[in-house]
Amino acid sequence: MRRTRQCCIFRSRKAIKEYSGNRSGISLRHMRPWLFLAPSLGGTAVFVLIPFVNVVVRSFFQAVGGQFVGIENFIQVFHSQAFRLAVKNTLHFVLVCIPALMAFSLWTAILVTGAADSRSLYKTTIMLPMAIPVASVVLLWKLLLYPQRLLDQLVVWAGGRGQDWLNQGSAFYILVLTYIWKNTGYDMMLWLAGLDGIPKELFEAAKVDGAGSWQSFFYVALPGLGSTAFLVLVLSVINSFKVFREAYLISGDYPHESIYMLQHLFNHWFVSLDIQKMSAASVMVETSILIPVLLWSRKRKKRW
Repeated sequence: MRRTRQCCIFRSRKAIKEYSGNRSGISLRHMRPWLFLAPSLGGTAVFVLIPFVNVVVRSFFQAVGGQFVGIENFIQVFHSQAFRLAVKNTLHFVLVCIPALMAFSLWTAILVTGAADSRSLYKTTIMLPMAIPVASVVLLWKLLLYPQRLLDQLVVWAGGRGQDWLNQGSAFYILVLTYIWKNTGYDMMLWLAGLDGIPKELFEAAKVDGAGSWQSFFYVALPGLGSTAFLVLVLSVINSFKVFREAYLISGDYPHESIYMLQHLFNHWFVSLDIQKMSAASVMVETSILIPVLLWSRKRKKRW
């Protein structure tokens, strides 16, 4: 009887140890991904989230004296003529560039997918603009577009009049072409990843059913690229704010009004130490971008 009780106690202890070991193993297995993500999450918190919270707080205070002013900074920013011009130009740039870039990069990705033998060569060639430094691109535009340079001389030689291409309405379209040329390779790689994720059997079944190339594209490829399109859209909008580098290096602090972007305005406020205006404008811009993205993402989750 005593031996049976001892055996039961021994088995119970062994079972408890095994359960504890399995439980710790399971918890460690669940914690492992978070341990790998910890450096990235820590860096994001330190360099992005905490500074953004600080900007939100500063938008309600005066930079000098730290006096609480409520929404007065937002009202001043909204009534600023320079802010309205910068917002209008930035929206115009985004609405023109993003659809053109997404359509052109998708078309490029389809062409590269069809060229199976030379796919690597085409990918490398189209990705090449991303490896070219911005300063080199700016130098090329200056050699081409500045007064009495190459393009100006060609126009005069053809019987036209020389123009300052960067100080008139053409400056906007030059900036658009620069952005598309620079970012086509990046978006093309995202589209290629999405196209590779669509099962080949779907295209083969559509071909067997008599679908042509356009029908396969519209009824097989496009529905399967929904998530990729959302990702390309968000990243393209983010990258569109980086075009300030080219505009600034080409035209300086005060470019033609058609390419006066939000980044120019923020740069002027930073130089003049208008921290409260810059903070309020940053909160307004981030909110206007973040809310549509969250609503669209939520809508997509409900649909799936």
